[in-house]
Amino acid sequence: MERAAATIRTMEHAAAAVRTVSWTVQKTDCSSVKPAQEQDGFIKERKNRNRGPQLTIEQFLRDKGCSHHVLTHLKHTDHGILKNGEWAYANQPLSTGDVITVRVEETENSDRISAVSLPISVVYEDEDVLVVDKPGDMPVHPSMGNYENTLANAVMYYYASQKQAFTFRCITRLDRDTTGLVLIAKNALSGAILSSYSSKRQIHREYLAITDGILPEEGTIDAPIARCPGSALMRCVDWEHGERAVTHYQRLGVYRMPYETSEETFQGGNLSGLKSDAVSVGCAPQEISLANVRLETGRTHQIRVHMKSIGHPLPGDFLYNPESVCNLAPRQMLHAHRLAFAHPITGEPLVFESKMPPDMRRLLEIYQKLKTK
Repeated sequence: MERAAATIRTMEHAAAAVRTVSWTVQKTDCSSVKPAQEQDGFIKERKNRNRGPQLTIEQFLRDKGCSHHVLTHLKHTDHGILKNGEWAYANQPLSTGDVITVRVEETENSDRISAVSLPISVVYEDEDVLVVDKPGDMPVHPSMGNYENTLANAVMYYYASQKQAFTFRCITRLDRDTTGLVLIAKNALSGAILSSYSSKRQIHREYLAITDGILPEEGTIDAPIARCPGSALMRCVDWEHGERAVTHYQRLGVYRMPYETSEETFQGGNLSGLKSDAVSVGCAPQEISLANVRLETGRTHQIRVHMKSIGHPLPGDFLYNPESVCNLAPRQMLHAHRLAFAHPITGEPLVFESKMPPDMRRLLEIYQKLKTK
């Protein structure tokens, strides 16, 4: 009943969100235009309207990352596209120094996502992007059996409480039990540009991962990933049907479980709440590694599957290392700790970092760090 009382299902009185952005055409923008015969098929189809090699407004906006959907919206919006302060067609030519202004107006809301009061940690926010630090045990999107306990629900409530309409556009996703930084676009324009960054691998993500055993000092796993036959959830390395997946890792430390683990070990320091019973300690690996992991691609469960494929699954991973799930590792020990990308509008480099969460720190504190060199 308390959850239902904290749920907001409509935003009837929310005002339309309007984002106005201006860009100045640089000399490099004009010089990058190819002759008509060398342009891609999409532009060839429009060469009668976009005559010659001169840069057009549509080409300029596409180069910025505007999607077909956003361009269509701008063309049908009053004063959606301005050139030097005056209304303009998308096929008009541009010169160095011209100022292009676009006006994106949003009246829609993700009304199928209930706005639920859940804790949310905002790392950064401006007119175009939102970066949050997601806790564990929280899916990103609603799904069967998870309608009101997701990050989407929490973000919708965050804006509903401010009387703002909001469409949930998550750019970087995390598994339910993976903690850390998540990037969300705040409007259709930034969403399109950030999505183009993602497809070009221009959003850089790094993770802290605890693995079973002694991981090699560094390495790259280049192994395709596909859905496991007969499973709707699990993935596996599949050299015949999988999509290319590349994971780079660097070992940060090796830790060994003490030969004698006493109750004082668990109750001292920051380990309160954990127990030294045989079940907890018995399922824990004798040696673990801490690694910094960098994704080159973004496949579902990529780090979890790749680490298992080289014999170093993550403790607490109920899918790929189920025998290790216990009080010491109740979830996969994986945290998205670093996120770097260019701001979708200004181009400014942005870098965000998140500290290792308490449950991963506690696990490492139980072990003794080894000197491996």
